[in-house]
Amino acid sequence: MDRQAIIDQFKAKLDQWDAQIDELSAKARSASAETQANLHEQIGKLKDQRADARSRLDNLRESSQEAWQDVQDGLHRASEALGESLRSVRDKF
Repeated sequence: MDRQAIIDQFKAKLDQWDAQIDELSAKARSASAETQANLHEQIGKLKDQRADARSRLDNLRESSQEAWQDVQDGLHRASEALGESLRSVRDKF
């Protein structure tokens, strides 16, 4: 897969995760106070992970060909971590 295709694919994943985080935020508004507080904490962590992933995507766009593989590997790790965190939070609520 070429560089632009990977960037486009990851951008699409970020957009999906944004939508899932928005869904969790909507659920939090209708939850009990305790659940709401827990969800807000988890959503904050998800947003931090999303910001990290977006930063890595920006780095990927700007990286030289020599740094391409290292940046791509970091992006993949961030992607996996964010996806797993989202699944975990969704499964709890």
